[in-house]
Amino acid sequence: MAAHRKPKQRPFSGSAARTAAGLALTGAATAVVLPGSAHADPDLTPAQVKAEVDRLYHDAEVATEKYNGAKEKATAATRDLNALRDEAARRTERLNTARDELGSYAAAQYRAGGISPSVQLALSSDPDQYLERAAFVDRVGDRRAAAIDRVRKQVARIAEVRSRADGKLTVLAARQAELKKQRATIRAKLADAQRLLARLTPPERAAYEESSGHGGSGGTDTAARTGRTAARGPVRAPNARAAAAVAFAHGAIGKPYVWGSTGPSSFDCSGLTQAAWRSAGVSLPRTTYTQINAGQRIPRSQLAPGDLVFFYSGISHVGLYIGNGQMIHAPRTGSTVRIAPIDQMPFAGATRVA
Repeated sequence: MAAHRKPKQRPFSGSAARTAAGLALTGAATAVVLPGSAHADPDLTPAQVKAEVDRLYHDAEVATEKYNGAKEKATAATRDLNALRDEAARRTERLNTARDELGSYAAAQYRAGGISPSVQLALSSDPDQYLERAAFVDRVGDRRAAAIDRVRKQVARIAEVRSRADGKLTVLAARQAELKKQRATIRAKLADAQRLLARLTPPERAAYEESSGHGGSGGTDTAARTGRTAARGPVRAPNARAAAAVAFAHGAIGKPYVWGSTGPSSFDCSGLTQAAWRSAGVSLPRTTYTQINAGQRIPRSQLAPGDLVFFYSGISHVGLYIGNGQMIHAPRTGSTVRIAPIDQMPFAGATRVA
């Protein structure tokens, strides 16, 4: 009968106790929005939903810029790895040619009555064994010693190049892991945002989609903002390159925001500014936190069309200034490239590219 007794319940302790307490608090705090998730109180007001979605979109943009940086570094690591592999292949081909020449010499020596020990050494198929015994070459006095020494050096150089390639392969694997991590973060944040947006009524959703999505006061439609800028008169760019960058950005208005994209049919924020200045013949780095150092820092009071304007303490967003307190930028997922006031987001700095 003892086997049918109810097991004695042991009290939680340590991490189990902390977990149980946390679950209890979570169940009690039904009005709390859990950080990093869209499991919010179903009674959130539209304004609270907008604020939480703005936060999620901002977090996704931070992850996007990290993704862009990791992708740029992964591309560079791939390029370096391929270059080292090509170099190893070329050197191996030259080594094989040199060994073929020594092989012909060895055949001649054999027909003449023997093979020089130095040649036997050079023709070894085991590079490690060859290198271990390479000091023997210095004691060889026949006329092929110089050729054998070249083979020895080629084998050593190939080993060095292959070692460097192995190092680059390790770096590439780390970059690819970072890419995967940031990609997962972006997708999770965007999925949470979409779940929250689904709570809004169609008119509320439409109003939000028309806003900047960066926690500002929202915005009117693109045509109205463009008209307001035109009414005050366009501001002349300081030089031809800046004018070309601004013209490109104007041409991109209405194209969708897609994270990780640099055009021509879609952009993320730093992808747009990079493409705009590339059209003017200027190469910018890929991310917001590197673009801010790509030119001369200037105060907000001296902004001119073509300048890069940056936002948030982590330098996670960038736009292209066009004058009259306005910029062209790619705001967030679900939006399009548009004109917006620069005071819509926390200003972090500005850079003059050229």
